[in-house]
Amino acid sequence: MKMSKMFVQTLREYPSDAEVISHKMLGRAGFIKKLAPGVYTYMPLMWRVLKKIENIVREEMDNAGAQELLMPFVQPKELWEESGRWEVYGRELMRLKDRHDRDMCLGPTHEEIITSVARDALKSYKQLPVNLYQIQSKFRDEIRPRYGLLRGREFIMKDAYSFDIDEAGLDKEYQNMAKAYKKIFERCGLDTKMVQSDSGAIGGSVSHEFMVITDTDAGENDVFYCNHCDYSANSNHAISNLPDAVVDGKDYFKETKVIDTPNTHSIEELSKFLNIPDTLILKSLVYIIDKKPVIALIRADKAVEETKLMNAVGGIDVRIASSAEIAELMEENGFDAVPGFIGPKGMKNITIIADETVRNMKNFVVGINITDKHIVGANLCDLETELEYADIRLVQQGEYCPQCGKPLFVTKGIEVGNIFKLGTKYSKPMNAVYTDINGKTHPYVMGCYGIGISRTAAAAVEAHYDEHGIKWPIAIAPYHVVIVPVNIKDELQMKVANEMYEALKLAGVEVVLDDRDERAGVKFKDADLIGFPYRVTVGKTINEGFVEYKVRETGEQEKYTPEEATQKLINIIKAVK
Repeated sequence: MKMSKMFVQTLREYPSDAEVISHKMLGRAGFIKKLAPGVYTYMPLMWRVLKKIENIVREEMDNAGAQELLMPFVQPKELWEESGRWEVYGRELMRLKDRHDRDMCLGPTHEEIITSVARDALKSYKQLPVNLYQIQSKFRDEIRPRYGLLRGREFIMKDAYSFDIDEAGLDKEYQNMAKAYKKIFERCGLDTKMVQSDSGAIGGSVSHEFMVITDTDAGENDVFYCNHCDYSANSNHAISNLPDAVVDGKDYFKETKVIDTPNTHSIEELSKFLNIPDTLILKSLVYIIDKKPVIALIRADKAVEETKLMNAVGGIDVRIASSAEIAELMEENGFDAVPGFIGPKGMKNITIIADETVRNMKNFVVGINITDKHIVGANLCDLETELEYADIRLVQQGEYCPQCGKPLFVTKGIEVGNIFKLGTKYSKPMNAVYTDINGKTHPYVMGCYGIGISRTAAAAVEAHYDEHGIKWPIAIAPYHVVIVPVNIKDELQMKVANEMYEALKLAGVEVVLDDRDERAGVKFKDADLIGFPYRVTVGKTINEGFVEYKVRETGEQEKYTPEEATQKLINIIKAVK
């Protein structure tokens, strides 16, 4: 491709709304163009990257025994009602009506559709197992789209669904997909960790995410991992071993009693006022889960992980309660306490979830639902209320690995893929069954496996860049090589550049010839910004018989004859293919 003919426009500045590296680089380098919040046009360079990722995914999915199909993007309400998700999925589901006033939605995922396809076609155990996948645009009406392609509303995704006769078959396919995913991301030039995760709106009993580890601001999840064993988990699923709090041997409270604690609205203020460590304080937090108030109890030196709390209640939506909602709760229970003095004692008709850290607390301090007062020297029996226990704690770095007991580390990660054991979550309510050898019917045991195609491209930028631009891994780069003649009016430079260009094209190398009448500095900046893995500069050194060869990833530069440089590049690309 000649650069003068390419439909690409690089910018001098980053897009004004870009927050993270991938959004900044892809926008400035002319890969994407914003149409609306969270919706982007994939420009020709970006489309080449996405197609290469798709092809890698296809090859590995096909090699793993999956078969490709394509399902409708617009889906009918009736199927979502069968699964029970029409009312509970949330506002991310873009609902609409067609001209016949039928309720429809734009597909954010395809569990309902694929289950309906399977139940009409897979009638016998002899037809199982089966794994079906598609690569298609999805739409989720994110409340706050941000980070460019990392959290858009419209995105390209590969989603696969497996159907087995039992859990043993699902286990086997789950491992098969995990192995295929590792190959896919390795081929895309990404270092990923497979971490335990929460299943979220998809559901299921077991799930893992494939996270690209990054130190950029785009890392949306904390990943906890152990250097001594293979344990790793997303923050919303991570667990740790935590020793009982050490309270420096002091006996702070001789008796259980209610005392005045004026103006102690925060844990820090209460700890300072009473001159006690925060490990002696039982923290009470009010959340709204599926529109109902829930009280979470946790040792005050620890934090609540909201997804864990939501799952403990069996909800699908969680947020911290507002001051007005807390006031309403207090009034319903005959109290008038303000936040900072809330406690579980005397609360009725409300779910109270206590973290595991609460079990062994003794002689602690807790709110008594009276403003400016706390009860001190309290024990669990003093709360006079029934508690449900669950792990709702956010793990912290330095706590101990649940598998080997060594300290845990934390890093940032970008999710690019996920795998779920759905079991019969969709097949049971949708009556998707097969007949066994004895003629008895059973629901399929299902798995779900997703890869964000557009997210993978953005994650690759987050992992491969410098201050000058993108450093595309060669397997997914839009083009392999750019040839830059310094002076297009120099006959020898253009002759050599064109000869190399034609030779590389003939050998199957994806090459760009920058034939624009621009200053060399402009061409070099664009080459680095766009991220061509290799650059060949044809300048004054050609008078001595040499061109300059540069590797974008490492910055390595060498001089070769045109023939040597051409053959070296051909060999490199052959090895990648």
